[in-house]
Amino acid sequence: MKKTLLLCLTLLLGVLGAASAQSLSPLGVWTDGEKKAQFEIYKCGDKLCGKILSLTEPNDPKTGKPKLDAQNPDPKLRNRPLVGIVFMQSFEYEGENKWDDGKIYKPQNGKTYSCYIKMLKQNSMEVKGYIGFSLIGESQTWTRVR
Repeated sequence: MKKTLLLCLTLLLGVLGAASAQSLSPLGVWTDGEKKAQFEIYKCGDKLCGKILSLTEPNDPKTGKPKLDAQNPDPKLRNRPLVGIVFMQSFEYEGENKWDDGKIYKPQNGKTYSCYIKMLKQNSMEVKGYIGFSLIGESQTWTRVR
């Protein structure tokens, strides 16, 4: 009886631990601080990636056509629509609710930066792009879209 009780308690604690770890997962749909876009963070193999799901202003005001990846350094990619592009790649779990060693592409200037994401709370995370050292860079707080 004691062994059964101990086993049940161990399983319960394991389930509760797994549930709390999953509650701080970055997987899902997010918006930036300015609410200009929505992004999906998803698993790609054993790492995390992110793609642009939607833009609040998806069309170019001059042409009325979808906004394009016009600043991309690869001329072949400059005619692809921004919606749907994978702009975050290769994030690995480092521990303490942080995924690091990723890359983030900024369509506004066509540059790719080193990046980490860190869960702050269940529905907010810090996304920081940087060159070289993470002490210097640009940071945003994203909010989970329900």
